[in-house]
Amino acid sequence: MQPVLLLLLADIILIFHVLFVAFVVVGLLAVYAGYFLNWRWVRNRVFRIVHLCAIGYVVIQAWLGVVCPLTNWEMALRAEAGAATYSGSFIQYWLHSLLYFTLPAWVFVVVYTLFGSLVLASWFVVKPHQRGSLT
Repeated sequence: MQPVLLLLLADIILIFHVLFVAFVVVGLLAVYAGYFLNWRWVRNRVFRIVHLCAIGYVVIQAWLGVVCPLTNWEMALRAEAGAATYSGSFIQYWLHSLLYFTLPAWVFVVVYTLFGSLVLASWFVVKPHQRGSLT
């Protein structure tokens, strides 16, 4: 595969990764804001299950010491293209700056666990609609 195509795929994965993180973070902010602003959609059961599963996956990975598969995939594509794993396009540079931090692994375990706890708590504070209920 051509290096340009490999780098394009790596950038697409990076964008998806950032969108995943944004879904988890903004999703929780929306749930709590929706509680105060009376937004009905934040109580949507499917949205809440997907949101809880997303952060649950991250927390489990952190506890097991597993690197995110999206990170591994992106870095493998960049390496195969012969590119440095943390340099490149404008989009890549800024998205990497938003997504990756150099901190000890235990910091991420604590942060992800606390954040996951907030998402779990939102199930009790901002209860999702019961199955089949519109109110």
